[in-house]
Amino acid sequence: MAEPAGTPPRLGDDGVAARIAHIDELLEKVETAPGPTARAAVDAVRALTEVYGEALARVLDHADHADPALAGQLAEDELLGHLLVLHDIHPEPPERRAARAVERLRPAVQERGGDVELVDVDERTARIRLDTPGCGSGCGSASTEVEDAVREAVLAAAPELTAVEPVPVTGTGTFVPLDTLTRRPAQPQGVS
Repeated sequence: MAEPAGTPPRLGDDGVAARIAHIDELLEKVETAPGPTARAAVDAVRALTEVYGEALARVLDHADHADPALAGQLAEDELLGHLLVLHDIHPEPPERRAARAVERLRPAVQERGGDVELVDVDERTARIRLDTPGCGSGCGSASTEVEDAVREAVLAAAPELTAVEPVPVTGTGTFVPLDTLTRRPAQPQGVS
């Protein structure tokens, strides 16, 4: 669908990421510059950010009153979700967002013969149980890659969390040595 004439082009995810990186570089330069002008610039950015946060909160309030499903859709958008977290106005708790991130990755992990689940979120830490094929959690580079992907997804969905920790996979069975299955137990003496 073509955009109406005079409408500025929208930014894709790559464009947004590039702008954020550029803003970070500029703010770093301003924050390290000496003098009152640099402090005034940082204060201006802070005040502008607060006003934009209030504007986002109002949009979310209007959407929630008009159509609660729309408020949910706004919160699920990655960029808007990050802004809502930044301003501490995200309507979903970090536990729910972390669980949704894990559930989105679960089919891919299961395709590789493993499984992943969110165990809990405590304070600022999410705990996941990751079962990879052929080993428990934490062995091999494939396991590390999956663990890193899960960590990245959870922290992207709930950036106010500071850590994602794996918890051990508890086995449901007990190891029984093969030789105990192939020989008969000794009969007690005096029993026929």
